[in-house]
Amino acid sequence: MKTLFSLLILTSMTINAQLKTVSYVDGNQKLEGILAIPKKSLINKAGVLVLPAWKGIDNHAKESATELTNLGYIAFVADIYGIDKRPTDAKEAGQQAGYYKTNYAEYQKRIQLALDQLVKAGANPEKIAVIGYCFGGTGAIEAARGNMKVQGVVSFHGGLAREGIRAIETIQPKVLVLHGADDFFVPDTEIKAFQNEMNTAKADWQMVYYADAVHAFTHKDAGNDKSKGTAYNEKADKRSWEAMKQFFAEILN
Repeated sequence: MKTLFSLLILTSMTINAQLKTVSYVDGNQKLEGILAIPKKSLINKAGVLVLPAWKGIDNHAKESATELTNLGYIAFVADIYGIDKRPTDAKEAGQQAGYYKTNYAEYQKRIQLALDQLVKAGANPEKIAVIGYCFGGTGAIEAARGNMKVQGVVSFHGGLAREGIRAIETIQPKVLVLHGADDFFVPDTEIKAFQNEMNTAKADWQMVYYADAVHAFTHKDAGNDKSKGTAYNEKADKRSWEAMKQFFAEILN
């Protein structure tokens, strides 16, 4: 029954948002993202790239893309790993995400390839934003660090770490970090280093903390046990989405 219910939800999402798979490549690696086209796009055809959490394209990312189309944005969910390399469990997800965090240039390349697909689908290249969740939130920050041609990035409960040997370049895209105040997966030292990086990079950045929220606070399937480090927080979920919308009103309109 649960599987049938999920199928009905996804079918409804497909009808309302016109979700469709898009095949593209990185060399010999086949990738398959999800394109979401609104029934009525904004006049300026603004677009948003969605970077999924560590297990790759999931229902949460698809739902976010659907909600973005309800706001009039053209959305694209990126495939970072490849159609034959998507993690099947937490162990594989940790290994895959860890690889791209360490090899950030490859992560940035996969993000750029997805951005290209978003523009190819009709999004205005002058009005693009990137959002990401958890591992995808790290990717959103990497898009800013790579000075990709986007107006701004939004990291939802993402990792903020940067290897100390990396040079800090001036960051052009605006940065919004939406962070759980009780997220112990991101230590204070990492937060302080990130804030120092943003200041050194002369970035236009904001960081919003949400009380009683830990990692993955936007994921409804994360449960409600904060002691595990990941848990859904409805209030933080709704408030962070509103913060993103306000940010978009500034950078995309």
